[in-house]
Amino acid sequence: MNAKLSSLNLLCCIMLLNVAEAHLAYGQGQQVNPLTKTDDLEITDAGIRYLEDLDLLVFELDVQGTAGNTVPRAKGSMDGAPVLGYVFPTNLSSTDVGFSETEGVVALAVTSHPDFDDTPLWDENSDRDYENDGVVFHTHWVVLVPDERVPGNLAVQEFRKEDTSVVLPPTNPGLPMYMDSPGHAVVLRGKTLRVLVPAFRVNNRTDFNFDAVTAYMELNTSDESRPMLGVYEVYNILSGDLSLPYSVSR
Repeated sequence: MNAKLSSLNLLCCIMLLNVAEAHLAYGQGQQVNPLTKTDDLEITDAGIRYLEDLDLLVFELDVQGTAGNTVPRAKGSMDGAPVLGYVFPTNLSSTDVGFSETEGVVALAVTSHPDFDDTPLWDENSDRDYENDGVVFHTHWVVLVPDERVPGNLAVQEFRKEDTSVVLPPTNPGLPMYMDSPGHAVVLRGKTLRVLVPAFRVNNRTDFNFDAVTAYMELNTSDESRPMLGVYEVYNILSGDLSLPYSVSR
């Protein structure tokens, strides 16, 4: 069994463990009591289509409720800031999305986090302010690794700032993690979330496998005993076991 497959099997087990309660607000801007899950986070279907005439990959995810309607409740600080994500784990290589070679699972995460903005090159709400739209669902490429320091047992892989061997795409947000802010378009229409990814942005890979997950994460900037961005609750895994059984269709 190769290292990549072993990593996937380990993630498969730990994402099904019991995890802690998340704190979300239902509806864009609405302040209601914290809750752990809504129909907006219940995945019913997902797919990735390759449109050959446009050389474009369309990542799609359907939910029972309204895609993107549930967003995190702002905490008021980056430390402990809540992050909500619709995530597509894949078997792409880290080098396919512009990172240096590393172990872990490459995932496209569509996230919302009202306390900070980590897409300095993109103005997602089109108000000409590039630093105020973290709550708007936007895309990140991340590398996920096992991490028992958080209830969800997963985290975005970190590295030492002085490690000159690490390569990140030039669109990265400047954090010492395998994270990129590629600016791929996110389209929310009713029950469906779509992300438009030109094939050349994934090394022209159109033959990979994937899964679909909804999860709650937190940013940590003060506690060295926890990861910088860890998973605290997994709401839904489309396959049920994170086996990445789905493949790109044409």
